[in-house]
Amino acid sequence: MIASLHGRLESFGAGAAVIDVNGVGYQVNMPTSTLSTLGAIGSDVHVHTQMVVREDGISLYGFSTAEELQLFQLLTTVSGIGPKLGLAVLSAMSVERASMAIATGDTDLLKTVSGIGKKTAERVVLELKDKVGAGLLATTGVQLAPENADVMAALTSLGYSVAEAGRAVATLPPTKKLSLEEKVRLALQYFGGK
Repeated sequence: MIASLHGRLESFGAGAAVIDVNGVGYQVNMPTSTLSTLGAIGSDVHVHTQMVVREDGISLYGFSTAEELQLFQLLTTVSGIGPKLGLAVLSAMSVERASMAIATGDTDLLKTVSGIGKKTAERVVLELKDKVGAGLLATTGVQLAPENADVMAALTSLGYSVAEAGRAVATLPPTKKLSLEEKVRLALQYFGGK
């Protein structure tokens, strides 16, 4: 098992890069988010990798962070989601945004990824909601009330990190009488007051 690579960036193109490690060039398939962080050809790079062995070949998939790798590994456990579709998800959105979509059941956001339809999005949510949701809420350090999950999803879709959105949601009054729009407006005021 090849868990990571550290070497010199030899070349990169659409969806993959070649990393030279002591004279051996490894072709590593990557999401666009990772490819954009590699730097110039000839620079030193470090990527977390997942080796996938199939009947027709062995492939390496690389990621700039351990969180991207973990989400990729979770996604590929879902029936119908292979490595290429896992890369497509990570190319289309950040780890935090994808995790929040899964944790809150936002199938519409998942369907924006090329290759994911309604049934696949529902399957991803069904199979990963508990796994992703528990880890996601633990990393924010905030106890999220079920009625505020939509607020978290709205804030992360606006580009705020999960941690930032969690802190903003924690400032909301504990009443259930506010509409989603009012809660989002109040949460955005948290960012305006910083």
